[in-house]
Amino acid sequence: MEANNHTAVVEFVLQGFSGDPWLQVLFSAFFLLLYLMALAGNVIIVMAIGLNPSLHTPMYFFLTNLALLDILCTSTVLPKLLEGLVATRSTISYGGCMAQLFFLTWFLGAELLLLTAMAYDRYVAICQPLHYHALMSWPICILLAGSVWVISVVSTSVHTGLMARLYFCGPNQIRHFLCEVPTLLLLSCSPTMLNNVMIVIADVYFGVVNFLLTMLSYGCIIASIVRMRSAAGKRKAFSTCSSHLLVVTLYYSTVIYTYILPGSGSSSENGKVVALLYTVVSPTLNPLIYSLRNKDVKMALGRVFACTW
Repeated sequence: MEANNHTAVVEFVLQGFSGDPWLQVLFSAFFLLLYLMALAGNVIIVMAIGLNPSLHTPMYFFLTNLALLDILCTSTVLPKLLEGLVATRSTISYGGCMAQLFFLTWFLGAELLLLTAMAYDRYVAICQPLHYHALMSWPICILLAGSVWVISVVSTSVHTGLMARLYFCGPNQIRHFLCEVPTLLLLSCSPTMLNNVMIVIADVYFGVVNFLLTMLSYGCIIASIVRMRSAAGKRKAFSTCSSHLLVVTLYYSTVIYTYILPGSGSSSENGKVVALLYTVVSPTLNPLIYSLRNKDVKMALGRVFACTW
């Protein structure tokens, strides 16, 4: 009995992907490969930007923050997932579950805010080029990036604090491979009205408002590109935005499916696949998307690898 935590549950049982030992081995190898790729890709992006003064611009400053968030997000989820795959029974302590919920919600929320900041940066660069250095000065960029981290950590502190006040008196089987707010609320023996209200408020701000701001930025960007007379100018402007727009589409579609439409009637297996997309696949693909579609990043990566060899 954990009286201080207001819960009779001292650990939760996480649901795996399959009971077949051979499939467990296959999943372990696959997720380990993805984890190593995510870590290597994002670390290389950070190194390439940090070691190349030509990339010390607002756009790549925000990209560095995105790479750091991707590293932290995958490191919050995958080590525990890999441990569960090689163990006979996947469990997580009450404290460990609350910690995972705290950090995962923090990094996911920060990434949504950061994508909005990156969209604003592209809007200013394309639609207000003459005022770019004034509107995106380094103090403003640092303020935006700092706000991304602080606002998200305040939000996740509220959600985790409210979750810690709930009673969990059984069952303790989470129908997921990680601890998230929607899945934990299903196991609570306490009233969850306040939790649900705060979830709606967070969904509206982090999901709806930021999504609309991002789409508004890109609406203005597309309108500005269409008005350009030079075909070369159109291609250059579009190339600077296409990578970010692809990342936004992948990320928002999966997060909205999980947090804004949790009662859509989807199966738990579909929920696991979607969670893998934004916690594992997206952080793995982001470095590839930005490096393969960005000439400056490819040149910087070439210089990094040339120095290492």
